[in-house]
Amino acid sequence: MSDIDPELTQLDCSAVIADVWLLLDNECDENARRRLQGHLDTCPSCLAHYGIELQLKALVNRKCGGDQAPQGLRDRLRVEIRKTVIIQEIAETDR
Repeated sequence: MSDIDPELTQLDCSAVIADVWLLLDNECDENARRRLQGHLDTCPSCLAHYGIELQLKALVNRKCGGDQAPQGLRDRLRVEIRKTVIIQEIAETDR
């Protein structure tokens, strides 16, 4: 029997990608962090996406001097990113 937690393998990749920024910004609870990291450890494509986002975050941090966006902007961006993921999922299932 596998040592991998089935909860980690059942996570949908689009959900993981949508929440990558929560992991990068340390904005998720420990349980969510464990689940996301477990999925990243077993899914090369999500891990690659995470690496790209990590590099993008580092670039923005270097170029913007560590300024933080206002909470309202961050919330709106998070909503828009999730909408985009949902729209992509719908488009992919319609194919």
